[in-house]
Amino acid sequence: MVASGIDGSIAWLLVAAAALLGLVLSPLAESLIAKRLPRLGGLPTVPVRISTAAITAVLCVAFSLRFGLGFALPAFLFLAILGVQLSRIDIALHLLPNPLVLILLAGGFFLLLMPGLLNMQADDLLRGALGALILFVGYLILGLISPGAIGMGDVKLAAPVGLYLGYLGWSQLLYGGLLGFLLNGVVTLFYLGRKGRKQAAEVPHGPSMIAATAAMALLSA
Repeated sequence: MVASGIDGSIAWLLVAAAALLGLVLSPLAESLIAKRLPRLGGLPTVPVRISTAAITAVLCVAFSLRFGLGFALPAFLFLAILGVQLSRIDIALHLLPNPLVLILLAGGFFLLLMPGLLNMQADDLLRGALGALILFVGYLILGLISPGAIGMGDVKLAAPVGLYLGYLGWSQLLYGGLLGFLLNGVVTLFYLGRKGRKQAAEVPHGPSMIAATAAMALLSA
């Protein structure tokens, strides 16, 4: 994407702005979460805050390179910021707070509404809404069949994940959904080999869902 001349300058400015946005909004999001949801235990440690800010910045840069100045970019920057926070909380507490999942769903829908209206691509938004419903129902069935493997937090997170994947396309919805399980399986095997069956059984599924969504967004054409 980075090229010489004016286009190259704009590209570098966009990348720099995306990185700065991630570095600034990540700690801001953590502060707001700690203030509004004190039951989560307050702010994380400094190393964790630095790590989440760095990961958020990298994702923001990657999404800016993928979507450029397109109308869909704000929605995926929002996914990067809030998705990393949800992953952090799930890893630390094995919990996906309902307010944050709902904010991701509502905020993602609103931000994806803009490109749908301005680009006259209502089909993408409709597909995203259907994707949210399909993945939510699929996870709900799995959660009811195997409550030990899929928690209700994962079921709820499936709605915003399905929204983003569905917006990208039907194939992204299918492969992104499968990739989430594949990534979680790899992580579970890693924990099984390193820390034993008990720790492997407690591997959170939410981060794999978020990672699969980001991967589909970055790798899809």
